[in-house]
Amino acid sequence: MKVTESDSNYTDIEKMEVSEIIKNINEEDKTVASAVEKCLPQIEALILAASKKINNGGRLFYIGSGTSGRLGILDASECPPTYGVDRNMVIGLIAGGDTAIRTAVENAEDEVSGGWNDLKKYNISKNDFVVGISSSGTTPYVVGAMQNCFSNGIETACITSNPVSPLAKEVKYPVEAITGPEFVTGSTRMKEGNAQIMILNMISTTIMIKFGRILGNKMVDMQLNNKKLIIRGAKIIAEKLSISEKKAEQELIKLGSVRKVLNNYK
Repeated sequence: MKVTESDSNYTDIEKMEVSEIIKNINEEDKTVASAVEKCLPQIEALILAASKKINNGGRLFYIGSGTSGRLGILDASECPPTYGVDRNMVIGLIAGGDTAIRTAVENAEDEVSGGWNDLKKYNISKNDFVVGISSSGTTPYVVGAMQNCFSNGIETACITSNPVSPLAKEVKYPVEAITGPEFVTGSTRMKEGNAQIMILNMISTTIMIKFGRILGNKMVDMQLNNKKLIIRGAKIIAEKLSISEKKAEQELIKLGSVRKVLNNYK
């Protein structure tokens, strides 16, 4: 019996008042951080291994199906605007392709060769690092991809919520966040989804910090895609250089990035 499929601790939830439903969901959510905390050594090992690949010019891939795939894509897509890195540094793949981001693609996750075929489209190599994401740890699309990565000398990791899963056995750096039964039995987009988000945030944020994309505690390489970010960038510059925010904004617009402005004033 998979932990992720075990019966909810609550019964007759359809009879609960709204206040009771959300209170119980919140109580369950409180346990997620503790489950992730127990995985910190595993997460650290994953990050150190992935960082070596990226620092040597490799890429980080997230691969999953359903909610797991969508969360990987979400984390990957935030790296370029937040840290100013190339969009091909961190890549998220989902069973069923881009269509599956919004709409479930029937049977896509059951294709054992599907994940590997998707990775090959990116000319995956030993220089890269692949993280398989699967709540159950049994998704054929993900497990098959990890098996093929191993056969081709590509380092792999996983994020799952079942202990001793087939997926964890196929990777070098398993992360097993055992979040327990969901409030709605088997609805792993809830606690397990929250755990995945927390772990993915740790992975990408820490890698980008160690890659030199943060100065002090500021996002000095963020893409200036809207007025809010320009104002944020100008404030960083103004505080760092002791100049007015108006002057900082003028310099920022002229040079195009917080880092370039700060370097220009050295």
